[in-house]
Amino acid sequence: MSHPNLPMTEVLVVADCWQHEPDSEAVIQRAVAAAAENVDEDVADAEVAVMLTDDAGIRALNSNWRGIDKPTNVLSFPALQPEGEWKPGDAPRMLGDIAIAYETMRREADEEQKPFDHHLSHLAVHGFLHLIGYDHDNDGDAEEMEALEREILAHLGIPDPYADRPGTH
Repeated sequence: MSHPNLPMTEVLVVADCWQHEPDSEAVIQRAVAAAAENVDEDVADAEVAVMLTDDAGIRALNSNWRGIDKPTNVLSFPALQPEGEWKPGDAPRMLGDIAIAYETMRREADEEQKPFDHHLSHLAVHGFLHLIGYDHDNDGDAEEMEALEREILAHLGIPDPYADRPGTH
């Protein structure tokens, strides 16, 4: 039975390297569901698309959309929202797209000695929060977003991903 506030999450695997992690789709589904359950935003009857790509694919996205010609771990692309209120019977509201790069994510998990599924969960939560309006453009916004990430990940039994980072509390 689905939770009434959960968005429909579609996971698209577009890079063969993700075949090394066959549980990735389930991990992402669980992470997005936990995020949706722990925010005040109404995301019922909404859709999220998550693309599992490689460093080359995310580098192209990063270059084309942000003007940064290098790979990154996760990118989020919030969808423009239609004007007016969503009503039952309307087409699902698209929250946006998330792209996650395998090689960068794998390297970070290994360097930080974190289980792969924990880091993947964190990036999925992080990307989802961007889709619903959270950001980390300044210290206050970053602290708010990171606190929410910690709370959501704790619900999943995942330790604080920022615990070993210098300057965090």
